[in-house]
Amino acid sequence: CALAEGASCSWLTSATEAAAAAAGKKKAATDRKLVQRLVGSVEDAVQAQLRAAKGGSPPPDAELAVLKKRGLLAVATVKALRVAAGPQHGNWGRKPASDLTHEMVLRGTWRDALFKPVNVDAAGVAPAGGALHPLLKVRSMFREIFLEMGFAEMPTQQYVESSFWNFDALYQPQQHPARDAHDTFFIKTPAQTRELPADYMERVRATHEVGGEGLSDEFNSRSTGWRYDWSEDEARKNLLRTHTTAASSRTLYQIAQLAKANGGAFQPQKYFSIDRVFRNEALDATHLAEFHQVEGFVIDRNLSLGNLMGTIADFYRRLGPEFKHMKFKPTYNPYTEPSMEFHC
Repeated sequence: CALAEGASCSWLTSATEAAAAAAGKKKAATDRKLVQRLVGSVEDAVQAQLRAAKGGSPPPDAELAVLKKRGLLAVATVKALRVAAGPQHGNWGRKPASDLTHEMVLRGTWRDALFKPVNVDAAGVAPAGGALHPLLKVRSMFREIFLEMGFAEMPTQQYVESSFWNFDALYQPQQHPARDAHDTFFIKTPAQTRELPADYMERVRATHEVGGEGLSDEFNSRSTGWRYDWSEDEARKNLLRTHTTAASSRTLYQIAQLAKANGGAFQPQKYFSIDRVFRNEALDATHLAEFHQVEGFVIDRNLSLGNLMGTIADFYRRLGPEFKHMKFKPTYNPYTEPSMEFHC
């Protein structure tokens, strides 16, 4: 019986192992049916986004927000500065000057000096109001009075004049002290004028040398003249005009030429000028190298000293009531004959 039981037990064990092996094979077959390949390869999209962001091409804002939320990506701002020498690097430690001084101009140190920048577009202080200069006011008043009296204004814009019109045409000898360099500013460039009327210059030469001897009766002054050899080079020297009478001499010559072109027709005329003149004088509190001169002339027949006195009195009466009563008295002046003084 024991043998039979032993044989019986051995059979059961073999059957159990066979059933377990069959169940294992069935389970393996079932698992193979559930796991299937859907794509040929797997792509990690998150890894691709991270690599693109690292290379400088961040993903769209929505995907970037997801990566930041998952802690896979952090956004940081990196600033870089470039240090280089600027335009003021060479002036380090030098104190810039705020003004150009007279000493800088004389010594020439302004060429190497460092100046503070100036903002030329900055708005300055608005002026409270404008006013005419006192000298300009007086000049405008004189001009209006002359125009009211029927005078015409001469052109006086030519500051540089030739010695011919400034001196010689006015019968001033070339040896006169006023023509020296210590009284007159002579021009270096150009030193001489090129344009002078040849026929008029020859008449002026004859008048200076022999008083117009040999000229026609129209131009012969019947005087002895200055009796010296007149120099054309001296007459051509350029200078800063010493009086506005140079403009008067030019105007008188033009009037004569116009009358000659019209057949000698005579027409009474009155002219005036107000402008600056220049003298080589020592500068002090009451003297400058330039000042203004007022002058005029009248061309008419049968004029006398009384006409001149009446013109002067009329001019000053128009200035104001304080010049209403004027007194004239004779006086000596080596440059004019006759000469007068007047007082109010």
